[in-house]
Amino acid sequence: NEYKSYLSQDMDINDNNLKGLAECLEKTLKADINLRKEAEKFLQSIESRKNFPILVLKLVSMDNLDLKIRVAGAVYFKNMVKRNWQVDSDNKIDDEDRNQVRSLIISLMLASPESVQRQLSDAITVIGAEDFPEKWPNLISELVEKMKTASNFAVVNGVLQTAHSLFKRYRYEMKSDKLFTEIKFVLENFAEPLTQLFEQTINLANSKADNKAELKIIFSSLVVVAKLFYSLNYQDLPEFFEDNMERWFPKFLPLLTLENKLLDTDDSEEAGLLEMLKSQICENVALYAQKYDEEFAPYLQKFVEAVWNLLLTTSQEVKYDLLVSNAIRFLSSVAERPQYAELFKDEAILTNICQKILVPNMMLRESDIELFEDNPFQYIRADMEGSDAETRRRAASDLVRALCSCQESAITNIFSSYLTHLITGYQSDPSNKWKDKEAAIYIVISLAVKTKTERHGATTSNEFMNLNDFYMNQIKPELENANSHLIVKSACIKYITTFRSTMSREAVVGSIATLTPLVASNSIVIHSYASTAIEKILIIKLPNFTPVTPQELSSSFEAILNGLFSSFGVEGSNENEYLMKLLMRSVSLMKEQLPHPLIKNLTSALTTKLNEICKNPSKPHFNHYLFETYSCLIRNSCVANPTNITGGLRGLTAHQP
Repeated sequence: NEYKSYLSQDMDINDNNLKGLAECLEKTLKADINLRKEAEKFLQSIESRKNFPILVLKLVSMDNLDLKIRVAGAVYFKNMVKRNWQVDSDNKIDDEDRNQVRSLIISLMLASPESVQRQLSDAITVIGAEDFPEKWPNLISELVEKMKTASNFAVVNGVLQTAHSLFKRYRYEMKSDKLFTEIKFVLENFAEPLTQLFEQTINLANSKADNKAELKIIFSSLVVVAKLFYSLNYQDLPEFFEDNMERWFPKFLPLLTLENKLLDTDDSEEAGLLEMLKSQICENVALYAQKYDEEFAPYLQKFVEAVWNLLLTTSQEVKYDLLVSNAIRFLSSVAERPQYAELFKDEAILTNICQKILVPNMMLRESDIELFEDNPFQYIRADMEGSDAETRRRAASDLVRALCSCQESAITNIFSSYLTHLITGYQSDPSNKWKDKEAAIYIVISLAVKTKTERHGATTSNEFMNLNDFYMNQIKPELENANSHLIVKSACIKYITTFRSTMSREAVVGSIATLTPLVASNSIVIHSYASTAIEKILIIKLPNFTPVTPQELSSSFEAILNGLFSSFGVEGSNENEYLMKLLMRSVSLMKEQLPHPLIKNLTSALTTKLNEICKNPSKPHFNHYLFETYSCLIRNSCVANPTNITGGLRGLTAHQP
């Protein structure tokens, strides 16, 4: 009842309604959760009234209002649009209000402070996704008009950011007639003004090279312009850009070699505007090299040289990671195409690439070591599960594979000398040169994998490398050595996981006994990797690989169980899904050969674990594998002896709260 007095039924734009709305929004910012929820509930109860969206936008536009209230209004408007803008049977926003919103929001967004502008830009993106171009045909023309008549770059950046939010979906949407019709409409109205703005901004950047404040705004615009170029060219090569390549690429080229201390950041981990721009340009030219190679051919050689020099002069600081990975990825996109093979045919060039680009970017850095120690699950996701797509190491590995696709023998021979050097260096001083051994293993994996799948790992490998010999001489001894560095051990386990389908069956099945003690490691990465490796070995089913039998697993089974439950006790691994998945797979494979006393102990331990997680279930995959393990125990343990049913169920029910 208190809130009903704040706003009139008709939602007219007047001082009383604006004051009431401001008070409601202020309450949504209160620390008291009950007060906050009451205010939010009231606002949602009235948001479908006619004129309410216009009232919110009016409040957001009030310069004399506290900025935090304006931002709260903009956030509420954005969320209201997300909830209600899509038209359904229950149309919650009046059609007349929709028309007014579309006519007001662009100007309001561009005239607002940045914190408000970001929220309204997101709202425009939501509205545009639903209404553009059919119901909002003048959106592009309005953006272009604002861009052309802007008195400052803050307005230009607002237009560009809004356009980027609208057009970036072109990068991932499925091809369709509707999509291409929309892109054609955008190109007809936006491509030429964007190109003109790019040319003007480049000229302005040259004339303001010694003005730090203006340079930052100018390069902010250039970064978004480069992103828009990528989005508009992603689906297919537009006729406009094909005809106007000379207006873009000769200007992209010097930006790759541009240096200006005024644009540097003091933070060693935060990329500056210049790095972001160079990175996006590398993505743009990689796109053209991959998809439009014939049209891009006249510019290719110069960009390869520029990117090469860029990589040679860029340091190992974290802030350059995205730039370096995108630059290497451009070289990969060139190297993997047969028509460019001549560029990499010379052995001296390949040696330089290996020595100066690949090996340095495959070495571990302090940030990798810190991740291993401080955030093991993030390390696992990056290293084992492939979430490291934008890292230097992954980009360098991809370039190795791209070069091997055309020059496998030459690349293997060149890297062989580096591998010998790294391994010899490690053997001379294992305590201090363990990074050399880890890098050697990473290089071998990159060199040897030709094709792979998630289920089987590497399915075809480099014919010039003997994977079994490397395993016996360099991998197995490290896993059996208690003094080996943990990161080296993790790399060795990854080797087994990667080549489980291409090494000999004898070596792979034999590795289970080598890996089993590592399941009990105190290191989260090590026991997770060891568990993953064994689990994946147990499910190999290939024509040339007889599946692992219960008899082969039985000698390690009890030690695996002890190791798993020991690792469940390690802080951070109490709900480790990699451990539970191995437990599920092992129990499933053993079938009726599970010893009856072990069944009772195992079900008792599982029930204790179940009682723990029921208090606060947070890992759905872990929970799934836990219940699958229960199912396997009940089903498989009773095949040979039906009396096991009683014992199994007693173990399941004895610890119920």
